[in-house]
Amino acid sequence: MRWVEGGAFAMGSENFYPEEAPVRRVRVDGFWIDETPVTNREFARFVQATNHRTVAEIAPDPKDYPGMPIELAQPGSLLFQRTAGPVDLNDHSQWWTFALGVDWRHPHGPGSSLDGLEDHPVVHVTFEDARAYAKWAGKSLPTEAEWEYAARGGLQAQDYAWGEELAPEGRMLANYWQGAFPFANTLDDGWERTSPVRSYPANGLGLYDMIGNVWEWTSDWYAQPRVEAKARGSCCVPANPRGPTRHESLDAPNAIPRKVLKGGSHLCAPNYCQRYRPAARHAQAIESSTSHIGFRCVVRAKG
Repeated sequence: MRWVEGGAFAMGSENFYPEEAPVRRVRVDGFWIDETPVTNREFARFVQATNHRTVAEIAPDPKDYPGMPIELAQPGSLLFQRTAGPVDLNDHSQWWTFALGVDWRHPHGPGSSLDGLEDHPVVHVTFEDARAYAKWAGKSLPTEAEWEYAARGGLQAQDYAWGEELAPEGRMLANYWQGAFPFANTLDDGWERTSPVRSYPANGLGLYDMIGNVWEWTSDWYAQPRVEAKARGSCCVPANPRGPTRHESLDAPNAIPRKVLKGGSHLCAPNYCQRYRPAARHAQAIESSTSHIGFRCVVRAKG
């Protein structure tokens, strides 16, 4: 883990997507954070020690999902599949499919394995799977503010974790999609899917893969950011801000509550989902797992 000295920073962005605004000044206390996302090797140790079964390894109960076809009441997870050509980018079903037999041990399909992927980020983990690992490890999942502060690597008001250019002088500094998503990946970064952690330079705090590779779970519920009011007569910015309530994270009646994901993934592309940035955020239902979501943990300083 790496120590992140506490401090104030400008959280959010007004240059890309509306859910990142407004930019607001906040402060976080110091904390330790994992140098990389949790890898398959590390998650395997957790499973061996606890016999944990991930949500993707357990058949869903149709009673919990009204309207679910009975044939889908089997273990599985959401798997990305390239399309044959251009598609409507508003229709996620064109490239996401619920694949039976897919889980963290079989990340690319029911017949796949972790051979050669031991040092890649673990994927196909839900929020509860990530939280269970964190508890076992004596750690926690980061808040959105902690995660973003660490991802910025000491830089202030920069679009990317390394400055103002996505690929300075053509250098690939993270694992994201080059080309036209979701059908033409030029692989300029060398990877079709996830990459081994530490494949790209660390940020200014010595942290790897904060941008790209996999989205990462945080502990905050998802909703539009809000500016916390200062106490009357206070000159201080809000400290250690937290997200909204569980109820506020619902986007529809009877919906599954959502948590904030940070960092973007290997599926973020210039023509779609430009979220390979510290300020970027995405809503994810806590019961969902996919082939591009992982996590890392923190340990907070004791006051």
